Amino acid sequence: MEKRKPARLNGLTGLRTFAAINIVFFHFSNPNWFGPLAPVVNAGYASVSFFILLSGFVLAYNYAGRAREGQLDKARFWEARFTRLYPIYLLSLLLSWRMVPAEYIAHSHRMFWTGMVLSPLLLQGWIPEIATFLNTPAWTMSAESAYYVAFPWLAKGKKPQRVGAYLPKMAVVWALGMVPGLFYIWLNPDGIPHPDRWSYGPWLQVLKFTPLPHLASFVFGVMLANLDELVPRAGNLRLALGLGGFAATFGLLSLGSLVPYAIVHDGLLMPLFGCIILGLSGENPLAWGMGWGPLVFVGEASYCLYLLHFNLWNLIHDSHVLERTGLIRFDPWISYVLLIGLAVLALHLIEKPAQRQLRKWMGVQTVVKERRVAMVSADKDGP
Repeated sequence: MEKRKPARLNGLTGLRTFAAINIVFFHFSNPNWFGPLAPVVNAGYASVSFFILLSGFVLAYNYAGRAREGQLDKARFWEARFTRLYPIYLLSLLLSWRMVPAEYIAHSHRMFWTGMVLSPLLLQGWIPEIATFLNTPAWTMSAESAYYVAFPWLAKGKKPQRVGAYLPKMAVVWALGMVPGLFYIWLNPDGIPHPDRWSYGPWLQVLKFTPLPHLASFVFGVMLANLDELVPRAGNLRLALGLGGFAATFGLLSLGSLVPYAIVHDGLLMPLFGCIILGLSGENPLAWGMGWGPLVFVGEASYCLYLLHFNLWNLIHDSHVLERTGLIRFDPWISYVLLIGLAVLALHLIEKPAQRQLRKWMGVQTVVKERRVAMVSADKDGP
């Protein structure tokens, strides 16, 4: 019997617009420009943790039922994820060619060539020293690809029957996700008195840019999708969760340095992100507002915006096109607009055509074992 494709969650797609733009602001702005929203921009790194959690949620939302029933074809699933992930990733590597001399100077000969070999294989993130090799945001692709490999087994967990019995299990995953950050605070292996977004240390690199410390966020997202099945989509509960999640996240980030950076970076915000996701997955004014058409349109290009924003920012400014056209007086705001426009173009002119062609070449028509069952798309899981 053919199963229906899960409903689109436009509210979450709209939120991806804000999360991706916040990462751009984090890297290329002064947070103080944004007034009361300065704490959110200054903690833009938390948007990456949100994307990782959201990735687990959306994949499980689409595929967990089939995985539990033994219908998910692992090889086809991995092939489908490759066609989704790799075209824009490859483009980001090609656009990073001007970084090669800088990377050669910054690393030992051995580590440079290790980065050159591992980056196309999505493996550079496993070595902290070269996790951000060539393109800083690309470390997350090492993490996501590893999580995709594990997903068919993670998604086979027993479907929960009661919310009350399932929440403690999610709390355990949350607690485990806090362990790396808490250990870093306790041991302080880098000897940094008060780590923040500007701090550097070998062990801080491990915490920030390698896959294992972020695994709990992905698993929490998978479990959240199971919880999502138990919560009615209509009614005020999801609205309250969403509004409460946004308010609590803003309040926590507003505390600034009073909350240790090592646990805000990944771990602490998991339950609040979960509340936001549940809220925007419902039928309520918050979800409808965040699902506004233009937000969804840009949100669909959030992966391109996230992965390419370093490349495109450098391209815009190294070309001096803004100076030649007299638009430099509108910078950086004009650059933000250009980044969004170029990301949308990359989605429609490169990512989608390349994905279709790759799936045609690889024969990826469905990721379920029964050929008559319609394919369920999970193409909107990441940034």
